[in-house]
Amino acid sequence: MRRPAPRVPAPRTLRARLVAGVLVLLVLICAGVGLATCEALRHFLVDRLDQQLSAAGGRYATSLEHPDQDGHDTRAQAPGTFGARLVDGGLTHAAVVGGVPPGDDDPVPLAGNSADAAVPLGAADLGALRALPADGRPRDLDLSALGHYRVAAVTGHDHDTLVTGLPLHPVDETVRHLLLIELVVFAAALTAAAAAGTLAVRFALRPLDRVVATAERVSALPLANGTVDLAERVPDDDPRTEVGRVGTALNRLLGHVADALTRRQNVEERLRAFAADASHELRNPVATVRGHAELALRHPGPVPEPVRHSLERISAESRRMGTIVEDLLLLARLDAGRPLAVQDTDLTRIVLDCAADAKAAAPGHRWLLELPAEPVTVPGDPHRLAQVVTNLLANARTHTPDGTTVTLGLAPDGRLTVTDDGPGIPADLAPRVFDRFTRGDRARSRRTGSTGLGLAIVQAVVHAHHGTVTLDSAPGRTAFTVTLGTE
Repeated sequence: MRRPAPRVPAPRTLRARLVAGVLVLLVLICAGVGLATCEALRHFLVDRLDQQLSAAGGRYATSLEHPDQDGHDTRAQAPGTFGARLVDGGLTHAAVVGGVPPGDDDPVPLAGNSADAAVPLGAADLGALRALPADGRPRDLDLSALGHYRVAAVTGHDHDTLVTGLPLHPVDETVRHLLLIELVVFAAALTAAAAAGTLAVRFALRPLDRVVATAERVSALPLANGTVDLAERVPDDDPRTEVGRVGTALNRLLGHVADALTRRQNVEERLRAFAADASHELRNPVATVRGHAELALRHPGPVPEPVRHSLERISAESRRMGTIVEDLLLLARLDAGRPLAVQDTDLTRIVLDCAADAKAAAPGHRWLLELPAEPVTVPGDPHRLAQVVTNLLANARTHTPDGTTVTLGLAPDGRLTVTDDGPGIPADLAPRVFDRFTRGDRARSRRTGSTGLGLAIVQAVVHAHHGTVTLDSAPGRTAFTVTLGTE
């Protein structure tokens, strides 16, 4: 089975395509010029041969039968001239001027001129000679003993057919020589054109390169959040050129994006300030409500059962509201870029303490630990890192049934994983699981006191430690992976 021929890869860049297109066009032009000049030269040389044939007429063929009729002057022909005489379709004489024809080891000199030699003709040659019209018009003919010839046939005085021919070998050699010269000249011209075209295209596309460089620098800017200084602009904005129009449009687009980012940042800052101020201001009222509710529950006198139930609900909801207020205040501070209390933190100790707390809070779950042999110490805020581990374990405890196995793993490089074999997170909820106030089961979340901010705090704290947190969930396996210090 034949293997398919390898395909030549097409140029991908605009610069390569332009140079390749110009080179292909030049190759076509050179090929056309070469073919035209070679054909014109061949036509010119063949016309010269035809003129010589017309001038010679049938004198050489006639002299073959009567070598001494007009002396040697009538037979003074150019070397290689072919002559033949046919009478009633039969060949009487065939000779060539200039000596031995190719392939004849023992030439037979003709009487009267030792420079002429008889030409051995085969049956095919004889048939071709018989088929020539005796109209004097030159025609191409291939002779087995001589090669490619230009011949003309005329009728002699004895009603015989006289054939005279001149070799086309000099014409073919001249055309081949011209073709070789053209190939060398065109190859040099194409090489020079490729080098000059590459430089010219590179110079012409420099404005486009600057547009691309500007776009790449803008694409590398962190535009997702925070204050963005979008001062990048394309220097080429001449509306008279195509690249200039692209540059103008890109500059206009960058201006609109910069305005939109500035407005977004202003809105986010106002929202952060509002959340921080509101959370800060709500801490005292919520604490006061909770304190009064607990004080009323401790009243020594009899308290009606409906009143006691209402006071207990007030106390529970105030505690829940206090948790939400503290979480919102923490998120607002993290969003504002407040610095953390970074110090060398024993992450192994934090994992052990949080696992013990989780086991006490949910004895119906099966808790496993996977720890390295040596303690793991990382730079970070110990209180916030403990909050990350606590929230991840609380999320696994809250959203899985009793009997679920929860594995808390710690790698020597500080990578933390929390894996459970519970029902998993729904596919429609997974993309927004780290968003604020996201709850998988609203009714259950309210019963268990979940605020929907636990995983949002995990992500915010991890990002503040220049790390990442990822989720991989499927029925039977849910894994949260925390990597610190990767951003």
